[in-house]
Amino acid sequence: MKKEFNSALTSKLHKVGLSDKEAITYAYLLESGGAFPSTVAHETGLNRTTVYKVLTTLSVKGLVTEYEKRKKFFYQAENPQYLEKYADMQVSLAKEAKEKLGIIMPLLDGIYKSSSNKPVIRFFNGKEGILTIYEDHVSGESKYEMLAFSNTADLLPLVDGEFKQNYLKRKAQAGITTRAIVPFDSRTIEDEYSAFEKRLHLEMKHLAEGEFPFKADLTLYAKNKVSIINFNEPHFVGIIIEDETIYNMIKLFFELVWKEL
Repeated sequence: MKKEFNSALTSKLHKVGLSDKEAITYAYLLESGGAFPSTVAHETGLNRTTVYKVLTTLSVKGLVTEYEKRKKFFYQAENPQYLEKYADMQVSLAKEAKEKLGIIMPLLDGIYKSSSNKPVIRFFNGKEGILTIYEDHVSGESKYEMLAFSNTADLLPLVDGEFKQNYLKRKAQAGITTRAIVPFDSRTIEDEYSAFEKRLHLEMKHLAEGEFPFKADLTLYAKNKVSIINFNEPHFVGIIIEDETIYNMIKLFFELVWKEL
């Protein structure tokens, strides 16, 4: 059974880079002056096989010493100053790894950018996550046409006026125009856009009353992004898909519906 011999010390050792089991083992050896693996296992509550692995790792790191005592291996903690040397070594290795990464980064970046068939997908939860999606709609500076299947009636009461006005203002400044297909009763959207009507160039078509009700928003924006938001309470969720092929496929679907309304 595991004994509480110095939880504060093990916690601090964990923070300087040792794993939980390494911290427990090193702390015990430091306080006890040394022990056989079987004793370490008994006193710390760690599995004996695990203790052997941990002792080997600590030995490689230069933090414990192994020698033979009564025809068995006995382990002692090294001087704590070796922890500082170990930390210095980790810093040195990290710097070396960063330098090597810098050399191959252009290659990795090129491979990543050339992988055109790999969409980027991000997930968002809660009201704050949904607002983050709307922020992304207006995060760029390029002019584009936003296309949307939208029913934001359940969202608008949750968003303060300042956010709505800032969102529409940024759309206007970027020259983002909008075409939207909305449920018949979504007149509130037009009210929100009225103050910026000339600059936003909002066009809306309404689905017949009672047909295709939905509490969601699907928006195509920035010429290669699609956001999908579920407004059904109590869990608001949404995703952003960044992929030109998916964007164009959904845009084709939108244009077909737009043409028929």
